[in-house]
Amino acid sequence: MSNQPNPTDSQTAGKRFYAHPRICQFCTDHNAVIDYKEADMLRRYISEDGKIRPRRQTGTCAKHQRELARAIKRARHLALLHFAGESLR
Repeated sequence: MSNQPNPTDSQTAGKRFYAHPRICQFCTDHNAVIDYKEADMLRRYISEDGKIRPRRQTGTCAKHQRELARAIKRARHLALLHFAGESLR
């Protein structure tokens, strides 16, 4: 066993991940409205499995995340969005 440093340790020492604070799209753009009839906009906040994406992925604030969830559920109930994802159909 030698006491030489591992080459991967020196390569990763300078690379660190810094999380950038996410800014709510609906707080910055006051013209953007969350509406259950806008299915194309709501599809961005649904995963491929058909689940509602969490706040940490979308970057929305708590108030707008609740409004998004409510709008997605209304759109599903009116058959504007699917309950299951693309792979499950």
